Order: sequence, then structure tokens, then C-alpha cells
Amino acid sequence: MKPVKAIKAALICGWVIGGLLWAASATLSKPSDKGDTKSTAAAKFNPEDYVGSETCKDCHAGQFNSFFKTAHSKLVTLGNQPADKQGCESCHGPGKEHVEAGGDKALIRTFANESSKKISETCLQCHAGREEHNNYRRGEHWRNDVGCIDCHAPHATDVSPLKMLAKVEQKLCLDCHNETKGQFLRPFHHRVIEGAMKCSDCHNPHGGFEQKQARVATGTDAACVKCHTDKQGPFVFEHAPLKIEGCTACHTPHGSSNPKLLKRNNVSQLCIECHSDIGSIGAPNTPSFHNLATARFQNCTTCHVKIHGSNTHPVFFR
Repeated sequence: MKPVKAIKAALICGWVIGGLLWAASATLSKPSDKGDTKSTAAAKFNPEDYVGSETCKDCHAGQFNSFFKTAHSKLVTLGNQPADKQGCESCHGPGKEHVEAGGDKALIRTFANESSKKISETCLQCHAGREEHNNYRRGEHWRNDVGCIDCHAPHATDVSPLKMLAKVEQKLCLDCHNETKGQFLRPFHHRVIEGAMKCSDCHNPHGGFEQKQARVATGTDAACVKCHTDKQGPFVFEHAPLKIEGCTACHTPHGSSNPKLLKRNNVSQLCIECHSDIGSIGAPNTPSFHNLATARFQNCTTCHVKIHGSNTHPVFFR
């Protein structure tokens, strides 16, 4: 029986290997869709079909003057980009037929009735390669059909000529994120509404891998320690929740009714969420005199001052 089984196994392996080799050869012989797309796009591009932004000015003077206040207009003034990568026609497409037909809207791209994703794809043709935008298709805005022009004014605005925002950033974000606006109105909050900082200081509106699109380079809370540098470490004695769960294990980042943006109004209540042991007076691995019924021990940080981490003491004494 054993020789028969060995023969069957060899035949099966042969079939599998043969199938893989056939699939590989078929893949290699098949022309790349990506390459075909590029070649097709190159074939469609004809410099003679592009009339230049100055021609657009004759009818669209207001939008033309606004556009030339933006960062996009620099591509026109530099003059080192092909016709389909600069000016009005970089987004709206070649304008020769549109002009010759006396401004027929059907002969040029107006973006009317297009989905937010399709419009955003136009922007990503140039912006997808930038680090700030290269995760946009993975982000929550993309998944929820929030497109580029929902936040940006393509023909410029006096609010933010560089980023081309439609409104002041704080108002722009809070128009949709109403629940966060309420948090910023609490007694203790990050001063976003006051203009001392912006949402994009902590979040990347163009997408990311982290929850809530937080800006994370290294570590759990890079967005927080960028300002709160004394909490960054590394420390000789680390407080585990800070490294594992991050700042939000204890703090509410947008705003809180408690000092220092803490989740609980009493420090000891926050600490015993982790340092608890039902049936005993004190917390696990702590001295027996840690009786939280005594006011003396109800503020843990009176003794454990360096609660974010210490270089001198394992239980975070000064």
C-alpha cells in the first residue's frame, strides 16, 4: 500500500506544480493592465487639444483670478509641466472643442453629477504620491464618500490659499464632527476652537492606518508627545498602560469635565480600574495600608508623582 500512496502523492505534486507553472507563464505573457492604461492615456494626449489657462480667462475671469492665488498656479508660472498637468485643463481636460463650440459645457469636464470618489480620483492623479495623501483611499473620509472638494475649494479661497480650504479648518471639521464640538466646549479641553491648535495637528484628514486617522510616526501616541515631550520617554521604569493602550487609557483627548482631561473625577477611581483586587483592601502587589477609604490614600499621584514613567523608581516616586 505504501508504494501506491507514494505514487499518488507524486502525481498530485506534479499536477500542482504543473498548474502553478502554467498560471505563471500565462501571467507573464498577459500584457499588464496598468501598462496598457498608461499607453492608452499617452496616445490620447495631444498638446494641440489644450488651449491654455489664459484662454479660459476670457469667460471665467473670476475663477481664473482666484485660481492664480493658489499653490496650483505655481505649475503654470514655472512652465515646466506638460499641458495636461497645469492650469485649468489639468482637471477639466482639453478645452479646444469647448472653446470652438462657444463654451458648450458638454464638451468639457464640469464635474457635475460626478461622485465624490470619481472627483477625488482626479486630485489623486497628482497628489497620491505625496506622503500626506498616499493613504487617502484607506481613510474614513474615502469610505464615507467625503471627497476632496467637500473640504477644499479648487478655485481658491481667501481662508487658506496654500491648502485651499473652503473654510477655517476648525469650522470645516466641526461641521461634520458635531460630537467633538461638544467635547471642546467642556471646562478642560485642547484649545482648538480658540485657534491655538488645529485638528490636523493630531489627525491626518487624508487617511491613515491608525484609529481616527491619528498622526503616528513612531510609538503609540506620537501626536500627543509631539507637544507633551516630557511624557515621551523612554523611561527606565515604564508605566505599562502608557505603552500598551496609550494616552487615551486615562485621558479624553478632545475635552473633559475633569482636570488634565482625565476620564474620572477622582484619581484613585481611575487607578483602581487596573489596580484592583476584589476581596482585598489594597491593590495587588501594594502595601496593606493602601486603604482607599482613607482620604490620605485617595489621590494616588500624591506619592506616585511620575505616573507616566520614571528614571529613578519602579513605583514612580519622584
